[in-house]
Amino acid sequence: MPDAKPRFMFSPPDQLAIGPLRCAWGPHRHGTPVAPLVRPWLATTLGIPDDALPLRRDAHGRPRLDASADVSWSHSGERLLVATGRGVQLGADLELLRPRPRALALAERFFVRAETAALRALPEATREAAFVRLWCAKEAVLKAHGRGLAFGLHRLEFAPDDDTWTLVDCDPALGRPSDWTLHAFAPMPGYLASLAWRPQPL
Repeated sequence: MPDAKPRFMFSPPDQLAIGPLRCAWGPHRHGTPVAPLVRPWLATTLGIPDDALPLRRDAHGRPRLDASADVSWSHSGERLLVATGRGVQLGADLELLRPRPRALALAERFFVRAETAALRALPEATREAAFVRLWCAKEAVLKAHGRGLAFGLHRLEFAPDDDTWTLVDCDPALGRPSDWTLHAFAPMPGYLASLAWRPQPL
């Protein structure tokens, strides 16, 4: 009889250590609860017994651990990305690359005007991937902050920087742009991801 317990499957190449963060990715079936999948990996990574892992959700639905460590995850398509780190406030976003014919319309509605102009100036062949990178970066910071998209995509501004985006301005509630570190990467073919973190506020 197949094991009915959901499992978060990944292999050593499907993990990344970047600065104070550790992250991993693997398959995810739409509709499957994430917390039971990632608990064993989190417990192993943080060196905490699974039954003692203080994983919960706050009033806004954001996953939380305790004051010494943070966690964030994201799923898109059929993949899941999870990240954790000690002494940081972090956010993770994963997006499946797919046609987005309304990318500019979404940018005009939700992004800062300068970001939309930068996207519009790009060749059409590269515009959609640039839009996804920008979306990932914005959502990662907003998830780290704790309110996610509800806080407003327009309340932080990125500028194009070669093949990525750099945070140049943000709402005071997000701190200073220089507080944040971002890492954009492609964890697997057909997907883009961003991690955002800053030191845990005192």
